[in-house]
Amino acid sequence: MRAGSKVSHEQYESLDAAIGRLAARAAELIPGAAREEISFLARRIPPQRQVVARIELAGPRGARGGIDVRGDGSSEAFTGRLRRTLVTRRGGESAADALARALAT
Repeated sequence: MRAGSKVSHEQYESLDAAIGRLAARAAELIPGAAREEISFLARRIPPQRQVVARIELAGPRGARGGIDVRGDGSSEAFTGRLRRTLVTRRGGESAADALARALAT
């Protein structure tokens, strides 16, 4: 888990336990995620493009994924590590539900 410059590592016995903790941690981080637009070298980076926190899972057989908490308070799930692929939510899924579905297949 990375929030700003703070990094922590945790281990869990099952994917369900890890996803549950990941969802809880994302919910803790969202209220403090608000950011302003950043101007950097003639580029403007809106809050929804800023990653405030990244919570990643690494499992057996190379399974990788996580959730990015964005500067506008939104969150999105992804799979992969170096090449991240956004996981599309279905229906009323949360980012954690979408990640669990993607990693379970």
